[in-house]
Formats: sequence, C-alpha cells, structure tokens
Amino acid sequence: MTFNPLKEPIIQTSPPPLHPDAVRILPLGGLGEIGLNMLVIEARGQLLIVDCGLMFPESYMLGIDLVIPDISALDGRSADICGLVLTHGHEDHIGAIPFLLESLGFPPIYGTALTLGLLRNKLDEHELTTKALCHRVACRDRVVIGPFEVEFFRAAHSIVDGCGLAIHSPAGLIVHTGDFKLDPTPVDGQPTDLGRLAAYGEQGVLLLLADSTNIECQGRTLSERTVGEALTKILPDCHGKVLVATFSSNIHRIQQVVDAAVANQRKILISGRSMLANITIARQLGYLNIPETALVDLRQMRDIPRSQLLILTTGSQGEPLSSLSRIAMDDHRQISIEPGDTVILSSKFIPGNERAITHLINHLYRRGAQVHYETTSEVHVSGHASCEDLKLVHSLVRPRYFVPVHGEYRHLAKHAQLARDMGCATERAIVLENGRPLVLSANGHHLEPRVENGRVFIDGKGVGDVGEMELRDRRHLANHGLVIVFLALNQSNGTILAGPEIVTRGFVPEEEGGTLLDDARQLITAMLDEHSMAAVSDWEELRVEVRKTLRRLFNRRIDRRPLILPVIMEL
Repeated sequence: MTFNPLKEPIIQTSPPPLHPDAVRILPLGGLGEIGLNMLVIEARGQLLIVDCGLMFPESYMLGIDLVIPDISALDGRSADICGLVLTHGHEDHIGAIPFLLESLGFPPIYGTALTLGLLRNKLDEHELTTKALCHRVACRDRVVIGPFEVEFFRAAHSIVDGCGLAIHSPAGLIVHTGDFKLDPTPVDGQPTDLGRLAAYGEQGVLLLLADSTNIECQGRTLSERTVGEALTKILPDCHGKVLVATFSSNIHRIQQVVDAAVANQRKILISGRSMLANITIARQLGYLNIPETALVDLRQMRDIPRSQLLILTTGSQGEPLSSLSRIAMDDHRQISIEPGDTVILSSKFIPGNERAITHLINHLYRRGAQVHYETTSEVHVSGHASCEDLKLVHSLVRPRYFVPVHGEYRHLAKHAQLARDMGCATERAIVLENGRPLVLSANGHHLEPRVENGRVFIDGKGVGDVGEMELRDRRHLANHGLVIVFLALNQSNGTILAGPEIVTRGFVPEEEGGTLLDDARQLITAMLDEHSMAAVSDWEELRVEVRKTLRRLFNRRIDRRPLILPVIMEL
C-alpha cells in the first residue's frame, strides 16, 4: 500500500514511446523531500536508475520503521532496467535497495568501493548477496550501461567515495552532481572535481541535476577540517572521559576524532553496532587509519583512567535506543556519565529531531557533563554546497536545461531561481516533482502526465501493508484513545443477550469516567430498543449507529473523539 503525500490526480497509462534521440527523466523520490532519492532515466527503451534510497519516518508516521519509494511506475519493466548507479553510500541513496532489488529484476549495480561495502552489509542481512550483481568503479571510470555511457567523477561530501555522474545519453550529456560540497581542503585530499565539471561545460551539457539542500545558506560551506581544528582545541581542556557522537558513515569525521584522541593520549572505545560495522569496512578498504594500540574494548575500559578515554558512539540525533541515549538515561550496562565528563555531538540537528536532541542534551547536563553541539561549537560542518558554491558549479557547467534535486520544494524553487539568475532561460529551469516525467531532445522539452508514485511504509517485517488509513487510525488512537463496545445478540431475532460492555484505553480513567460510560451504555441500549433488530440485515449498519451514538455523546460532554470499535457477537 502506498501513500501519495501530494494527493494529486494520477494518470496511470503506459508511457508513450520516445524518439530514438530523446531522453525521459522520471524522479520517483527525493524531490520536494529530504530522502528517498531515486531517479529513472529512459532512452531507447531502456532504463537507468540513479540511487535507490529510503527516508526515516516523520513524526506523524506512528510505528513506521522506514519509508521507501513507490516504484509502481516501473511495473512490468524490470527487463528494461539496464543498471542501477549509486552516487554514495548514505541511507537516503542506498537504503531501499534490499527492499526493491527483486522488484527491479536484480539489475547490475555500479558504485565505488565504500558504497558497495556499506551496501553489502545490507544485502547480507536480507540474504541477497548472492543474487546482487555489483560492479566496483573508481572516479574517472567510464562504464557503458545499455544506451548510456556513465562517467563517475569525484564529489566531496560527508562520506568517503562520493561521486557525481556524467551520463552520455542519445539526447546529450546529463550531469548529476550527487550530494556534494566544494571543500578546498578535504581530509582525504580529494576535492570535488571542478576540472571535469568545466570540461563538461565546454563539451556542452543538455541537463544539469544539482544538489539543492543548502541553497538557503549564503556564502560557502566550511571545510571538514574546521571540525578537526575545533576538536584539537576542545580535547586538551577535557579532564574526564570524552564521548563523541557522530554519524557512523562520516569516515572523515571519525578520522579526525581518532587523530585528536591519539594526539591527546586517549584510548578509543567504539560503541554502537553501526559505528563498529562501518569502521570495520572503512579500515579494511584503507579509508580509515586507527592504530591498533589506540583501541580498547569494554573489558579494558575499566582499567583506563577517565582522563585517558574517548568513546566514539552513535546517537547524535537523540534516537531512543541508541548507545548515547541509553548512556544519558543511565541505562547502559557498561558506560555511564560522571560529573566532569565531556560529550560532543558532532552532527547537524536534522529537522524533526530537535526535540529529541535537546531532551538528550538536558539529560547529559543533569548527569554533570559538559556538552558541545552545533550551535555552541564548530563541531559540525555541512556536507552540502552553499549558495556561492552552487553558483560556481552553474558557471562551469552552463547547462541548456536545469532541474534541481535533493531538497524540499522551497529548496528546489530557490535553486531554479538561482539558475535563472546565472543565465539559464526561465522556461528551462524546471522544478520537477516526484512522479512527473520530463522529456528532453534536440527539439525541446515537454512534461508528461504524472505517473503513480508515493511512499511505501515498512513496519517491522511488513512492507507496504500499512497505508494512509492505518496511519490515520494510529494518530486517532494516539490523540484521543480507544473505546470498544461489546454486544452479544441473538442471531435469529436480534435480542440483546449480553452487553453493552464498554472498555476504554487512553480515553478516560475508569474512576473518573464511570458516569460517562454508564450514560454511554444507556444510550446504546435505548438506540437498540428504537430499532427493529430482526429487520437489520447487515451488522455493519448496527456498528455505524453505535459509533454515531457514542460520538455525539463524547463530543458533547468532553469534546473528545476516540476511535470507537463496536464488537458484535452472534449467538
């Protein structure tokens, strides 16, 4: 079951045939939202997919674990998919692959070493490793995939091995920046390849698709090395143990934490399953250098003075079950916070997580810790290009058409305006939305009718079995509670054999709701007396009447609207 947040009319028909020298761009996720990045490029009857990501649930998605794109628009076309190319290894770009790979027909997957290393862990968990055909590529590699030739170019980001894509199509050259920043002094010495971008601009670019996340940030994005400099200043003044929480995929950040710890003679303890797994992969691939003598485990930790210990952990977003949250709540078996300890939250406050993060910070302060975070110290910098960086990219690439990607709608609109200010024709800076195909050729461009798209919810092991109606019921329960009405009726003549009995959860305390519930029972009994029960042909009619009766009562008396479930038993 899918959820279409736009609720716009959808015309579900087979896409019209393309001219041999035309290309169709179909976003299935990542436009108008942060996460779910997935883009389909079609030419000569074949489909190339760029990224296949997920998003974490928003606050109204009660009980949902993950969200993935709806790929119904590709139903029946798995044989046409010639490849899946990945820009980098963040969850919002690779996280949906294990859930969608079979439906996509197990196409060949192309990605850099760390990207495929992170993906392999996910495929192992879903027992898909032997079925997935993964091809490792390096920056500047060119790969022929169906009617496309794809060149991978370096894109500096908050994860190692990020790439942009130069896709040579029958209609012309398409440049996809991926997620990127223009870091002049990256930790690994691998800046975004501006030389290739300039070369593409000289060659002639049909379409530029560019990261829009930081379009509202003026100036340029700070270098990742800024964080290392801040850590170098903070750690010498720390007299207790130090806990650093960051994203487990940010290998450059982790390297700087390690370097600062070693420089201050601190041993390093790694806490958190994803942190340990990603560090293991990065070390194996040579992207992370941690001296063996610097690492300790939980057993060794007891013998190390607090002033000589640094704990690298997950949980910078205040996730309730994360290692840091359990430590802050004094619910961790081996690690605790003591007065004089220091906690560094080296990550961005992701929108929607602010309340959880401030709750975490408050608990850390209650336990006597000193806390450094984004708004108090320079312990985080963004991995996305700011406004002046984006202007430079536009001036180098000079595309004929521009489509902003990776951002909420206001980000896309502002990025399109920036493109127009940089000389792109007004009608050629196009704000697309998920499910809206764009066709480009030498003769011009046109938009096609929207195709089916939306979000698929993952709840436990269920994929797509929870939809908008179920979420509505969950919100209803969370806000107003539940009232269950039990009735036992004679099957032949409809007389009441037992009940009505009323059970509530999250509605009113039994000791306070006695009179209200007594009145509810009397009203239901009176309603039943007014109806000829023998003439009731469908018990659903009776359930509707019970709901109406109780809704009127509860709304009038206490202005509440609980979820009412009549349960009718025939005896």
